[in-house]
Amino acid sequence: MQTINKNKAKELIKQSKGLIFSTSFIKKDNTIRTLTSRLFIKYKKTGIEPPYKPSDYNLIPLYDMKIKAFRMLNLNTLITLSINKEKYLIEQEEESHFCFDSEGNNTIV
Repeated sequence: MQTINKNKAKELIKQSKGLIFSTSFIKKDNTIRTLTSRLFIKYKKTGIEPPYKPSDYNLIPLYDMKIKAFRMLNLNTLITLSINKEKYLIEQEEESHFCFDSEGNNTIV
C-alpha cells in the first residue's frame, strides 16, 4: 500500500473519469465509513443555488453507488483510497482520531 498526501488523492479522484472507487474516512460522529462511489453522475437541478462552494471546504461531491444518493467526501478526514486497482494510505497532516495496526487496519483511538 502506497502512502500519498491529500492533494494527490484529490487529483486521483478527479482523474477517475467516472470509474468506481472506494474510500474510507472519519464521519462527524467519529466512526469510520467506507464509501463506494464515482464522479460525473448528473442529477436533476432544483434551481436553488447551494449555500456554499464545496471546494472552499475541501469537499468533493460524489455519487454513492450503494445507496444511490449524492454525498460529500471531506478530504480532511480521508483515510484510504482504492482506485484503479491500487490502494493508497493517506498521510495525516494533523493529529488524528485513528491509527493503524500492524496489518494496516484502521482503529479509532
